[in-house]
Amino acid sequence: MKAVVQRVSRASVKVDSQIVGDIGPGLVALVGVGKDDTAADADWMVKKLLALRIFPDDAKNMNRSVTDITGGILVVSQFTLYGDARKGTRPSFTDAMPPADAERFYHDFMAKLRAATSLKIAEGRFAAMMDVELVNDGPVTILLDSHA
Repeated sequence: MKAVVQRVSRASVKVDSQIVGDIGPGLVALVGVGKDDTAADADWMVKKLLALRIFPDDAKNMNRSVTDITGGILVVSQFTLYGDARKGTRPSFTDAMPPADAERFYHDFMAKLRAATSLKIAEGRFAAMMDVELVNDGPVTILLDSHA
C-alpha cells in the first residue's frame, strides 16, 4: 500500500458537487492499493496513520500524532499512486490491484481503520470522480509505502 499523507487544518471531498466527507484538523491520506498487497499491509498502514508523529507539541517539534490531537482522518482512494511513468509519457498502472479486488481491499482497510480508533474517519467514494479540497498545514506531506 502507498499513501500520500498531508497534515491539514481542514479538508473535504465532494462527489457530484456534494460533500461526502470532511474533517477539521488532522490528516488527508491519498491511499493506493497494489496488486501484491495483503491484510498485513492494511494493518501496517492503519497503525502508521494513527501513530505518525507530525503534529507540533508545545515546543513546536513534530511529536504528536493525529490520535494525540484528537484530529480526523480523511481517506481518498488513489490508484494513480501506482502509476509508473518511467517509460514514455503515459503512466502504466500494472502494479495497481485490479479494480474489483482493490475496492474490497479498500473497504476492508477502512473498516480496520474505523475499528482501531474513535477519531472522526471520513472518506471519498471509491472509483468516483472527486474534488478534494484541503489546507495543508505546514506544509507537511509524508510518503508512506508498506513495502519500502
